[in-house]
Amino acid sequence: MDCLFCKIVAGEIPSKKVYEDDRVLAFYDIAPAAPVHVLFIPKVHLAGVRDVTADNAAVVAHIFSVIPQVAAQLGVTDYRIVSNNGPEAGQTVQHLHFHLLAGRPLGGMA
Repeated sequence: MDCLFCKIVAGEIPSKKVYEDDRVLAFYDIAPAAPVHVLFIPKVHLAGVRDVTADNAAVVAHIFSVIPQVAAQLGVTDYRIVSNNGPEAGQTVQHLHFHLLAGRPLGGMA
């Protein structure tokens, strides 16, 4: 598979890891949009939110249980979580991921 995030999970491409367990990896974004910008990805390949089903939704629930732990570890209490779904929404890597953005006032949504 030619997926950038799958290659990061496999260790083929380095990342600055913030958190890892058997189901999820969190790492700093290489082009941060805020002072704190961490990506959370499932280790299993799902192209986007559109691929979440009743059979695999537990990994998303797990990611959302990890996010507050990582935020606390990074010392942030106010943050935004974003997931783009598809190219028109700004998704550039076709692997489900959630952005944690923090460290400055973020303003309104798009």
